[in-house]
Amino acid sequence: MDDFLAARSQMAMSLGFHIIFACVGMVMPFFMAIAHYKYLKTGNELYKGLTRAWSKGVAILFATGAVSGTMLSFELGLLWPRFMQHAGPIFGMPFSLEGTAFFIEAIALGYFLYGWDKFNKWFHWLTGLIVGISGLASGILVVAANAWMNSPAGFDYADGVYSNIDPIKAMFNDAWLSQSIHMIIAAFTATGFAVAGVHSVMILRKKNIEFHTKAFKIAALCATIAALLQPLSGDFSAKDVAKRQPAKLAAMEAHYHTEAYAPFVIGGIPDEKNQTVKYGIKIPGLLSFLAHGDASKPVTGLNDIPEADRPPVTITHYAFQVMIGLGMILFLVSALYMLALIKKKSWLTKTWLLKLFVWSIPLGYIALEAGWTVTEVGRQPWIIYNIMRTKDAVTPMPGIAVSFYIFTAVFVSLSAIVIFLLHRQMKMVGRLYDVTDPSYQPKKKKA
Repeated sequence: MDDFLAARSQMAMSLGFHIIFACVGMVMPFFMAIAHYKYLKTGNELYKGLTRAWSKGVAILFATGAVSGTMLSFELGLLWPRFMQHAGPIFGMPFSLEGTAFFIEAIALGYFLYGWDKFNKWFHWLTGLIVGISGLASGILVVAANAWMNSPAGFDYADGVYSNIDPIKAMFNDAWLSQSIHMIIAAFTATGFAVAGVHSVMILRKKNIEFHTKAFKIAALCATIAALLQPLSGDFSAKDVAKRQPAKLAAMEAHYHTEAYAPFVIGGIPDEKNQTVKYGIKIPGLLSFLAHGDASKPVTGLNDIPEADRPPVTITHYAFQVMIGLGMILFLVSALYMLALIKKKSWLTKTWLLKLFVWSIPLGYIALEAGWTVTEVGRQPWIIYNIMRTKDAVTPMPGIAVSFYIFTAVFVSLSAIVIFLLHRQMKMVGRLYDVTDPSYQPKKKKA
């Protein structure tokens, strides 16, 4: 493995792990706040137990996300020094603000974890909500920085010189809104289905059914609402990509020839040599309609893009198909769950419905990783789109492959420890609030 590939692989691996920690850290505080609100309104101790269980999970993921995020910050400077030298002063503002949001999140989480029975109950609940809001703000700010790489703005560039820098315009670039919305909804979908699926497992095993049913309902409702909204977000993002990054859109669909009524390809194996897609299902005109809102408008093909500027087609196309395919599966599961809530309430206790959520546990995160792959690989060969190539930004330092192997081992170990801690925490708190246990004694509310 050469140093350039090792540097890209290390960033991909680090981001691949961090994005999961970050998404759970963004979404779980809102689940925690909903459970806490229900406890305050009903006085049901099960909701208090659920809030405590989820808050411990939030604390574990917050610490993990902080560590992995810090590692990424160092990697940006160490692996891509030329990129940071030029880009840092331009898109540094969202990173600075993200640091502020991180500190607010840390303080609020401390208040929440240690504030039980010490603060006013509604102030205590508010601190938990602030954890979620500040975590969400952190995610949006980081996505805004990434969006700048896809849609650079806020500076003039000529003869290798960056001038007239405007950090505000750089942060609110043309891509930040579509990417942020798509990422937030994806985070709620992936995390919601994962959490609902885990509680479904416990219900199917008949472990503390009432406790896990309450948890399942909160996570499942949030997840299914998000999954039903995701196609709208995807359409918004696709139209934005078609306008700003036609090469990425062409790679996503393995679309080689510019044409009107361009077909949308489902599946298929790209044949880059013959510039076609084998075994794919083509829906005439749909790609033109999705990209431009008009089936008669042409979609730029890869043939009209200089070969040196084309993204890797095969991996981008496969990642896009995985994202779309899994997204549609989760959409269908969500539609069934909504139908059950509204019309077929008898389905809510059916084993088959719970098993659908169990099978969906990994799907949201696989789709999330696939979408991130489309975003990053589809931008290649640019690290700053149409400004700086990725190969020109990498460090000249040798031995990056060794660093890649070490970081991979650290992240895999860290993930295993996190899974173990979360599993143990859920089982422990679940037992404390098991109403089927003869030793269970709910606390009485003070008069």
